[in-house]
Parts: sequence; C-alpha cells; structure tokens
Amino acid sequence: MPTYVAFLRAINLGPTRKFPKAKIVEAVEDCGFTDVETYINTGNVRFASSLRSRAKVEKELEQAFRKHAGFEVPTIVMTPAELRQVATDAVAVAEKHQNTGAHYVSLLKEKPAAADVKKLEDLDHGEDLAVVKGRGAHLLVVTPSARGRLSNAMVEKLLGVATNRNLTVVKHLAEKWGD
Repeated sequence: MPTYVAFLRAINLGPTRKFPKAKIVEAVEDCGFTDVETYINTGNVRFASSLRSRAKVEKELEQAFRKHAGFEVPTIVMTPAELRQVATDAVAVAEKHQNTGAHYVSLLKEKPAAADVKKLEDLDHGEDLAVVKGRGAHLLVVTPSARGRLSNAMVEKLLGVATNRNLTVVKHLAEKWGD
C-alpha cells in the first residue's frame, strides 16, 4: 500500500483554527488510511492508503478534516520520494546561497508553471530570495518577517496553495518519513 505525507495548512496558529494531533489522526483513520503518524503540532502526517491518486488522497483528507475540525484545511500531499526531493533541493539551495537568515520551504499543492515561478523569483524581495524547485518554494529570509516582503502569502498569490515549514522540519521529516 502506498505511503503518503500530508502537510496541513494554517492550523494551530494562535487561539483559532485549533486541530489537535489526536483529532487529525482520527480524521485520517476515518478515511480508511492506516499506519498514521504525526509530527509536531503544525500538521505533518504520514499514513498508508490504497488510493493511488494524490489528488484523490488530498480530497478525502480535506473532506475529513473539514468534518473533524469544523473549518477548511487545505492539504498538500506528497509521496516520500517527493518529500525527499524537496529536502534535497532545500539543502542544495541553502549551500548555493549561504543565506544568513532563515530558510523556509513553501510546500506547493501543484508544481507551478515556469512563467509563475519566474514572476516570484524575479520580484524585488530586498535582501530576501525566492528559489523554486519542483513543489518547493525556498524562501531565504534575511529581513525579519514583520518587515519582509517575501512570505507564504506571496508564494500563494503567485503559485497557488502552499504551506510553510522551516528547513529543519523539512529535513527531519525527509529523514524520518522519506522511506
């Protein structure tokens, strides 16, 4: 049975949009998925499913999350190989650019069109830099986020639905769940 990794967007941020790990596991199991495991409270879930279509898996999860959480939870699903590739790309981007700030990865629901990637990468982000590889938009952020221009919201505006994780989490999940 194929294994997938799901990343839930915008949950457990402050006092709203609470979705405890136990409820996430329950929702995933209600889809008929098995071997469910979560990592930290930002919405990272690994599971097995007999479904072979990533889009079908995402749809099933989003419906279950809506039912269990009471609000929409956009969900990005990757295979372990796709997650490994995003992490490999992240390390290569970090080594190439030697950023002195934070490195975030916006995990994209779909691989973006080349023209949209060019728009994001060519924007003036001040000291910050965006590099897109496959389904990962790498945000190398020197400017503190309150003043910076580069954010997951900017990525979503140009590339579509995405959720953000820091480089440490992406690398850890690739090691843990990248099979």
